[in-house]
Order: sequence, then structure tokens, then C-alpha cells
Amino acid sequence: MTKSPIALACCLAALALAGCNKDAKPGAEPAAAALAGAGPAGATATDPAAAPGAPVAPAGAAPAKLPVFSLAWSEYPSWSTFGVAHELGLVDGKEGATGEIEKRFQVDIVLRQADYDPCIAMYASGQVDAAALTNMDALNPALGRPSVAILPTSRSHGADALLVPKDVTDVEQLRGKKVYGLEKSVSQYLFERALQELGKNPTDFTFANMDPAAAATAMQQKSADHSAIVVWNPFVMSTLAARPDVHVLLDSTKIPGEIVDLIIVAQASLDRPGGDAFAKAVAATFYEVSRRIENPGTRNATLVELGRKFSSLNALQMETVVGQTLFYKTPEEAKALFNGPELVAVMAKVVAFCEARGVVTGKPLVAFGPKDKAPPGTHLRFDPSWL
Repeated sequence: MTKSPIALACCLAALALAGCNKDAKPGAEPAAAALAGAGPAGATATDPAAAPGAPVAPAGAAPAKLPVFSLAWSEYPSWSTFGVAHELGLVDGKEGATGEIEKRFQVDIVLRQADYDPCIAMYASGQVDAAALTNMDALNPALGRPSVAILPTSRSHGADALLVPKDVTDVEQLRGKKVYGLEKSVSQYLFERALQELGKNPTDFTFANMDPAAAATAMQQKSADHSAIVVWNPFVMSTLAARPDVHVLLDSTKIPGEIVDLIIVAQASLDRPGGDAFAKAVAATFYEVSRRIENPGTRNATLVELGRKFSSLNALQMETVVGQTLFYKTPEEAKALFNGPELVAVMAKVVAFCEARGVVTGKPLVAFGPKDKAPPGTHLRFDPSWL
């Protein structure tokens, strides 16, 4: 899911043209007290009790050199939580400085924000220990760097969509026309899988490669040659706002649970001293921000802060975004995904698509469960051990 912030910048211009208000709602500025929120009874975000078994430095002890691990993330709703965590002081993204959760788990987490494609490249080349990637985009890097999905963050539930003029009401009307979107990405995956679910043959339709920002801009400017595009949020939102005569013909709700956003960690990094604590700290960070989104007392302020890290959207716009990008907001939801049979079936479909379309350079071997249960040569493993 090549969700590039460069492309997002183009979308901001489109949002402005569409008259969308990117300013926070009055009174929605994220004051520290508003964002803090109330924790579970008997424990706060900084209490060791909030994370049973987490190592805690002795009171008054001189800070020791902590193991350092890096996480690359790009702007997307559930991945921007790490940028919010930095603003809240839960994690300090700079090396040598620690936030509350880093202190709790005795690990130093370096956050590296970049465009999505560079995040993939940094991870594949070993420049970072972990990265925020989709289940589809994790496959190719894992071929050269055995990897573990330690945390599902969200799934697309309408955030990826096929947009067409309102006089197009059936996909049959798209035969002989070009449907524009990013080739070898989840946009093409969504289009082809949705066609299959409708009983259609994807080879009977034409998917044309185009950057999503350019595709969205072309449709917003009413280019006659770009009457059908497949894009993701915020391009979906901005195009619908700019073109009242355009509608969603199909979206990712047609293939529920098949586009999954993850945190991937190299197996070699997990095996290093502190690797286990790093994985737990990453999960704890995500769940703490998710808790603040779910808490009515901190939801609005947290959504505003999240919107600042995702295309500068306001709280009202972010309500739509998080409704179309469903968070795995608790460990229980994440465990149900990683331990359930649905993900096994989904990954089989994703791998088949990637092999058929040349997305991967080899045949990825995917496994589920702990390391000692995985078959030799596993490339990508889904492991709930740190949840």
C-alpha cells in the first residue's frame, strides 16, 4: 500500500480546492491534560502495573545505556499513532532520549518517519529494525530478510475505493475503459479481488498504472480520460468532496480483512539483546494511543493530533478516516486475527496475487505462530507472542 506523503501533499492542495476545512475544530487543540486521559483503575499509562512483567529500573538508579532499536513509519492513520506517541512523551523518537514507555521497558526506540516507499527500502536494506508495512508489501523484503509481523494495527474497511461518475452503476460499464491506479499495489489487488468476488474475470478489464495523487487530481479536474480510478484515503475523501457527480462503485469492504496494516520486525533484531522488550514496547505504545482514541474524554483531542500526522485532517474528517480504517485497538482483537484461520486464507490469496503479478522476486514462505514452530526457511511469520 504505497501511501506516500509526497502524494498526500498533493492531496492537501486538492482538499483546499474542495473547500475542506483542515483546521482543528474550536476547542479541539490537544492540551497535554486532555490527551493524557484516565487509565484503567489502579494503573496509569506510566505505571508498571499497566504492563505486567515489564522491566522497571530501580528507583534512583543511574540510567544505563539502553539497547537501541529503530522503527520506520509513514503517514497513515494507524501508523501515525507513533508520531502521536512521540508528541505525548510516550516514546521519544530520538536516540539517547526516552519516553515513558521506553523507560518502562528499558529500551531506546528511534522513530524514523519517511515516505512509504523509502520505509520499505530502509527495512529491506537493514537500515531499520522494524517498519510499518501492509501484509502485501511485507512479502518482498522478507525474502531477503526473515521477518516477523508482531502487531496488526488496522485493516482497510472502505479506505481503498474505485471511484467513477454516478452514471456508472455496474462494473460491466468499465469494460474497454482504463481504470487508473498504482500498479502492483493494494489498489490493483482490491480491483482484481473485488472483480473476482463479483464473479468477473479481471483479465477482461484494463488496469492502468498511475500514481494515486496524479489519478485523484486528474479526476478532480474532470479529465475525460480519467473517469475511473482506484485510490486510498485521503484521496478518496478529497475526490468525493471535489466531485459531487462521482461515487464509490466498490471498495475494500468487498474484501474484508484482506488489506492489513502491520508492524514488521526483522527476526535478527528480535534475537538481539532487548529485542523482546522492543517488540513489547512497540505494542504497548500503539495500544496506549488506541486507548486514548477510544476514551470519550480524550478521543477528540487525540484524533486532532492524529490528523496532524495524517494529511493535516481535523477531528471531524478523522472520524471518517478511522471509520474506514478499522484499528485492531486491543491485544484481544490482534490475537484473534493472528490465531484465526481467516488470516491464513487471506495470506494465501495475497501471495498468489503477488506471484502472478510479479510483485515478489521469489516464492515467499509464510508461517503462523512462534519461532520454534515455524518450518525451516520461513520468510514472514505472524507471531502474537508480544501482544
